[in-house]
Amino acid sequence: MRFTDSHCHLTMSNLDANLAAARAAGVRGFVVPATKLDDAPQAVAIGQQHDDVWSAVGFHPHEAKDCDDDAFREIARLAKMHRVVAIGECGLDYHYMHSPRDVQREVFERHLALAKELDKPIIVHNRESTDDMLEILTRAGARGILHSYTESLDVARRLVDLGYFISFSGIVTFKSAESLREAARGLPHDRVLIETDTPYLAPVPYRGRDNEPAYVIKVAELLASLWNVSLEEVAAQTTANFERAFSVTLPEP
Repeated sequence: MRFTDSHCHLTMSNLDANLAAARAAGVRGFVVPATKLDDAPQAVAIGQQHDDVWSAVGFHPHEAKDCDDDAFREIARLAKMHRVVAIGECGLDYHYMHSPRDVQREVFERHLALAKELDKPIIVHNRESTDDMLEILTRAGARGILHSYTESLDVARRLVDLGYFISFSGIVTFKSAESLREAARGLPHDRVLIETDTPYLAPVPYRGRDNEPAYVIKVAELLASLWNVSLEEVAAQTTANFERAFSVTLPEP
């Protein structure tokens, strides 16, 4: 079996140890997103140093206030580099409000325009901003991934209709996440990805620890139970989805 981790911040973790443990567990594809200008070169370098790792570059909504013209110009340059397969992590976050709403929206739309220009998917962060996120994505005409999805099945279906993949993190294993499990249960299997959001959101039974890509298998096991299929089927489906979402081919083990 081959698993994939569609969103892991290996710039924030013990890179070599995390990759070794994940590969030993059967994880064979990783996307490492940047969250700001400072970590974007590192994210790109990690992708260029490993044949099973790819990168994304962008400004997380918390950092949107720092995305001036010069910074975005550099993100656009990095986005064209080898093995950079997506734009992001970017989007909207109205929970902490580390950047003003109007700035978040403006920066998000700049990322969407770049994704369209380069014909690359966009990795979308959404927290307590669903209405604005849907309005922007509906008129943007881009494609991409809703990372660490936490909204309803109805919202997920609208996003799938717009051409997006829905990526589930360890949150889907939490006891309180029944509505999220309903979304995972009801989506077409060919639009679902799995992720860790390393080093955040460790799944059950690892809650309270730093998350790592090896734990993505716990998300896959949960999907197997929801879909009433084998773990092998989930591995094969989500791996095929990963390759399609990011336009990549995993190396042979």
